[in-house]
Amino acid sequence: MLFDEWEPTYNDIMYDFGFNKYDDEVSVRTLKAVTLNANLILDDDLHNIIMPEVTVFGDSSNLEDDVSKLTPVGTFIAAGSATKRMLEMGFKPDIIVTDLDGDIQSQAKANNNGAIALLHAHGDNADLIRQYAHLFKGQIILTTQSEPDRTVYNYGGFTDGDRAVCLARSFGARKIRLVGFDFENPNPKKGSDPEMKKKKLKWAKKIIFDMNDPSVEIITPSNLAP
Repeated sequence: MLFDEWEPTYNDIMYDFGFNKYDDEVSVRTLKAVTLNANLILDDDLHNIIMPEVTVFGDSSNLEDDVSKLTPVGTFIAAGSATKRMLEMGFKPDIIVTDLDGDIQSQAKANNNGAIALLHAHGDNADLIRQYAHLFKGQIILTTQSEPDRTVYNYGGFTDGDRAVCLARSFGARKIRLVGFDFENPNPKKGSDPEMKKKKLKWAKKIIFDMNDPSVEIITPSNLAP
């Protein structure tokens, strides 16, 4: 997704939540500063990683049940905290999309063992960036929900899960399987406001389904209705 296509939705999200674009930009500067000596790669490398069929793993409570109903295939993309549970089930992520919350140790471990990590900056995670970004010793790509530049990319999306879907679409995936997604009942997370999370998930659902490219098939377990 080009930024010109994403920007109207981004502006709507900023207005809906009362967020400030300036805070996003400050966080991006923090991310760039703390990764100066990191193993940064160009996003061109993703063309060789993202297959026509992709499975995105979310962190909802029904992840394991979803995997039993819908076999993961193709490129495996982990949405942040889903990484730990993926590893426990024996699935190795090819790509991790993370804003650096949740179980960071598992995400960093997977990155250090070969998964490409897309580290994301937004207005309220600058402290997490300073605390955790240095743990990622493998290949990383920097992302933002605001305006991209030469070393920081924007493929669209708001939460880890829908950003993973936007990433897959941007690199030519034509079938995207969703496992571990629940747009109504967010998985409890320490320090997270459940009502805010529900509001974010409404946007995630809109971005995944309402903004989908008609040429891309979104495949879900029977319990997940668009």
